[in-house]
Amino acid sequence: MDLKLFLLIPVVVAILSLIPFPLAFIRSATLTGGLICLGLAAEISREVISSSGPVYSGSWLFCDGLGAIIILLVAFVGVTASIFSWGYIKDSTSPKGVLQVRRYYTLFNLFLFSMYAIPLLRHLGLIWVAVEMTTLMSAFLVGFGDTPKALEAAWKYVILTCMGAAVALFGILLLYWARRLSGPGPFTWQGLISSPTPMSPAIVRVAFILILVGLGTKVGLVPLHTWLPDAHSQAPSPVCALLSGVETTTVLYIILRLIPILSRLPSVHSDTWFMGAGLLSAGVAAFLLLQVRDYKRLFAFSTIEHMGIILFAAGLYGTEAGFGTMYQVISHAMTKSFCFLAAGTVLTAVGTRKIDSVRGLARAAPVAGAALIFGALAIAGAPPFAVFIGEFSIIRAGLSTGHFIATGLLAAFIVLAFCGIMTRVNRMVFGKPDENDGKGPKTLPVSNLAALIIAGIPVILLGLYVPEPIQKLIGLAASAIWR
Repeated sequence: MDLKLFLLIPVVVAILSLIPFPLAFIRSATLTGGLICLGLAAEISREVISSSGPVYSGSWLFCDGLGAIIILLVAFVGVTASIFSWGYIKDSTSPKGVLQVRRYYTLFNLFLFSMYAIPLLRHLGLIWVAVEMTTLMSAFLVGFGDTPKALEAAWKYVILTCMGAAVALFGILLLYWARRLSGPGPFTWQGLISSPTPMSPAIVRVAFILILVGLGTKVGLVPLHTWLPDAHSQAPSPVCALLSGVETTTVLYIILRLIPILSRLPSVHSDTWFMGAGLLSAGVAAFLLLQVRDYKRLFAFSTIEHMGIILFAAGLYGTEAGFGTMYQVISHAMTKSFCFLAAGTVLTAVGTRKIDSVRGLARAAPVAGAALIFGALAIAGAPPFAVFIGEFSIIRAGLSTGHFIATGLLAAFIVLAFCGIMTRVNRMVFGKPDENDGKGPKTLPVSNLAALIIAGIPVILLGLYVPEPIQKLIGLAASAIWR
């Protein structure tokens, strides 16, 4: 299959969104494009499984088990977010309002294009360009509300992540230098792994740290995370589902790709860096969850925690840790995207993001309340949801490799985060409502309910049963990284 289709379809739909077709056509085109990409992602995953190795398209595109997982996640969340957007992004009869909706869908599809490009491209220089494009497209979506807070969050997002991108570019250039010193060969993932002679550990160490710091800004690792809660609290909820569910994951993909390169150079001590950065992010986020006052920021801090958990697991190395890492990548992307769709449903129902202003959702807005408590239990790691399986696998891998203190700290942070999330969501859903409010429950758009149902299926399904194709993809992804 030609991998260029993943890049062509979103661009075509983005161009169609600029043409003055009816808005219903633009929404339908976005959803149709997303469904086609989801079908293509399923097909390329089948090809990867059947060949037990990468699938190439020319000299600059490829897809292996890890890439197939990322593409599947982007495609699935893209579909659910486009369905949710149908009723969430309001129609407007004014020319300015119509133009704003067109701009939303144009940027939405270009954002998907940039996220598809990251796991498909082979050359690290082009991958860096794709990362920068995700920032450019999503920044306009963060500021879509055109309020002072939204614009401030968008500017903060752009400034911090572009500074991080500059640091990461310097690291990539150093890695290119180390590759050229070791002998001729392409500057691709496969070229770096199969370098004829080992690269200079000193240069690779500095390059790795710069890339970890630079891309860590985009992932939301502490202390480079400060843009993330602001952006996620101000962006439209379907955009938050993409930002938190899959954008952070696609950038984290690049960091994970470095592992087989670094494992050839034990003196770099990359495992210590991974585990240290992961523990710092998980620990700080867990404590921040105890004092948050905005339920969209609540889920944003949870993203920082889970990025830390995944990075910690990546530092354990080994087959068991590899399974836990990849399972956590999948479960977090699916679950966090659902959580932000649930948060958007609550915002539609009650009109506020303040936790203290929302009480008694179970009676006032039962659907929104059920979605919120479902998402909170799932992302906090309660059984039988998918996140629980991933976290349990990571903790077991940490104990089996002898990292007792670090794993114990991680388990404590997970419990602390669970308490922080559930304490606040429990009050919102089951707390006593304000009797003087006088506001009745708002009718939710059918598209929002459909998106919640579709997004919620894998959240519970993957906690009870892992389909065989997903198991094989996880195995291929783990073997490609932890070889």
